[in-house]
Amino acid sequence: MNTMTGVEGAGRTTPQIVEIRPSRGLLDLELGAVWAQRELLFILVMRDLKVLYRQAALGATWAIIQPIFAVTIFTVVFGRFARMPSDGIPYPIFAFAALVPWNYFADAMRRSGTGLVNESDLVRKIYFPRLIIPLAAVIAPLIDAGIAFVVLLLMAAWYGIFPGLHILMVIPLMALTVLFALAMGLLLGPINVRFRDIKHTLPFLTQVWMYASPIIYPLSLIPDQWKWAYSLNPMVGIIESFRWAVTGQGDPNLTPLLMSTGLVVVLLAGGLVLFKRMERSFADLI
Repeated sequence: MNTMTGVEGAGRTTPQIVEIRPSRGLLDLELGAVWAQRELLFILVMRDLKVLYRQAALGATWAIIQPIFAVTIFTVVFGRFARMPSDGIPYPIFAFAALVPWNYFADAMRRSGTGLVNESDLVRKIYFPRLIIPLAAVIAPLIDAGIAFVVLLLMAAWYGIFPGLHILMVIPLMALTVLFALAMGLLLGPINVRFRDIKHTLPFLTQVWMYASPIIYPLSLIPDQWKWAYSLNPMVGIIESFRWAVTGQGDPNLTPLLMSTGLVVVLLAGGLVLFKRMERSFADLI
């Protein structure tokens, strides 16, 4: 696609042609173009944050209220009534430490999976690296996750749990969660452009996925012969490791974490290939 702009000089206007070509390969991620358009990425992230709290009486306080309400319900129903084990960790901390990465992942996956359709006017009207849309979608929810994590640390201190240096593992674990959410967004986004069922399927998928992850129950409840299959859910290794990083209780189970890392890498590569393959048709299909 060629565009022409005028450049004035020496009393005359010289046309300047800017040529935009599609990427040449499925793995050409156009990272240079993404960096060049980093201001647009920042604008989209800030806009998402403003829309999230616009006309909200409690504002960012919702980032605290939502997980606390969920932890309270889980503690009463599963901790008190169902007597769900928590591997020696106070059940509110047990559940809260799992909800921090899970809530972030669920929100980021929803945003990135529906982002292309939600930004249809932007996609149709101007050119920019489409990868910016899912990137913005997975960055914005990190603010809520950070607020919830601070509340988790305060609650842990209330229960007499003071993390050691293992708390630093939270950083690579959240980075892995971001990559996983991005991978799912890259897979679901192009599919949602062609088949709008994804918008209706995601809430159901997220709800089932939550109960298929060790949030309200520990990994130790899963029979040993089935743990390998259960760990094919990448959130298993992330949640179990995040819980250990916060509480320091027990030994870190590296097998689920290594499986999660490998699966995230595979899903991210597959998502990038699918995204780049369908990128040229986004404007037409939307």
